[in-house]
Amino acid sequence: MMKFIERRIVGPIKALLLEGITPQKIALSLACGIVLGVFPILGSTTLLCTLAVLALGLNLPATQLVNYFVYPLQLLLILPFIRAGEFLLRTPRTPLSLPQMLAIFNANHLQALRLLWVLALQGMLAWLVIAPFTFFLLYKIFLHSLIRLAAELQRRRSARNTQGAA
Repeated sequence: MMKFIERRIVGPIKALLLEGITPQKIALSLACGIVLGVFPILGSTTLLCTLAVLALGLNLPATQLVNYFVYPLQLLLILPFIRAGEFLLRTPRTPLSLPQMLAIFNANHLQALRLLWVLALQGMLAWLVIAPFTFFLLYKIFLHSLIRLAAELQRRRSARNTQGAA
């Protein structure tokens, strides 16, 4: 697992730092990829991440890579976002078991679509409340780590240059 993380996550981040991309831009890209990657509407995150990259001038590969890595987390968080939205709006808890959803679809397609629309809106509301705080926290954590990593890479580069000159 550690080799996978080093090869697929840490390695590309080091490469970005060595290319001269600032820790701030990388931290923004990573935080955006995670926060937008867990948006509770399936199929929307790639577009959201692309729009954020274009609007903020971020690194598209880094943002999309993180977005794809958090896809399982998005699936896990859809129901909690919906429940949080129900709590925020003080609406009754909607039954969401698969048999219940199938029964609603079989009984009345229009009612099922309305229900899914309401649930999606509730999930989006909860995400909108939570996302700014999560983004800020993730950005600060990534920025601190990336500044340290950039300094370490710079020390190694300086040491190699010093040895090469000797």
